[in-house]
Amino acid sequence: MFWPMLAIALGFLGIAVLGVLAVKVFIEAQRLGRQVAETTGRINRAAEDLERAAVGVAKAGGDAF
Repeated sequence: MFWPMLAIALGFLGIAVLGVLAVKVFIEAQRLGRQVAETTGRINRAAEDLERAAVGVAKAGGDAF
C-alpha cells in the first residue's frame, strides 16, 4: 500500500510544481508584453520626432535654392 500512495503523492507534487511554473511563465509573459508595448510607443514617438525634424530640414533646404 505504501508504493501506490507514494506514486499518488509524487504525481500530485509534480502537478503542483508544473502549476507553479505555469503561473511564473504567465506572469513573465505579461511583463514582456507590457515592455513590448512600452517600447513600441517609444519607437513611434521617436519616428514622429524624426519625421518632424525631416520636414524642418526639407523646408530649410528648399529655401537655400
